[in-house]
Amino acid sequence: MPIFRPRRRRAEGTPRLGTAPSAITRRCLDSALACARSAYPNEFGGILRADVPGTISELLLLPGTTAGRRHANFQLHMLHVDLGVVGTVHSHPSGALYPSQADITLFRHWGQRHVILGTPFSEGSWRAYDGNGREVTLAVIGQGGAGPAPSDVPLYRPQTVHRPLPSGPMRELPDEA
Repeated sequence: MPIFRPRRRRAEGTPRLGTAPSAITRRCLDSALACARSAYPNEFGGILRADVPGTISELLLLPGTTAGRRHANFQLHMLHVDLGVVGTVHSHPSGALYPSQADITLFRHWGQRHVILGTPFSEGSWRAYDGNGREVTLAVIGQGGAGPAPSDVPLYRPQTVHRPLPSGPMRELPDEA
């Protein structure tokens, strides 16, 4: 007795689920750039999600992600099971728009599209890469600007902390023998 299995049809011209995205929404890109500006001088890291196959439309922030001036550590075990997750986004505060060796290792093991953001975190300061670390083109869909102009982004300058000298007579430290 044959089993009846209905066929699901997708709309003509739409990419299949699991196809590598070829576009990103302006809203998602602007959100990632704003997060990178906010985290500066530290790195920022997030997860990219595509609701409609072929278009990255959401930025997910994972609990427990840690970041410093030279790293962003994703806690991928905190990510729920989701077939719409397509890759990662992270910033390079140095402005370098190419992947490091650690980035390429992450790319090869996880996701199809990866975005690197660089200072000054404006419209042209990002690049997209595939799972092997090769640069790819992502079309930006939607309207709007990408935030402040590069001259409006404040530069980070570490401040020195001056402690007042103790008042009164200074004590001499004992000589070490």
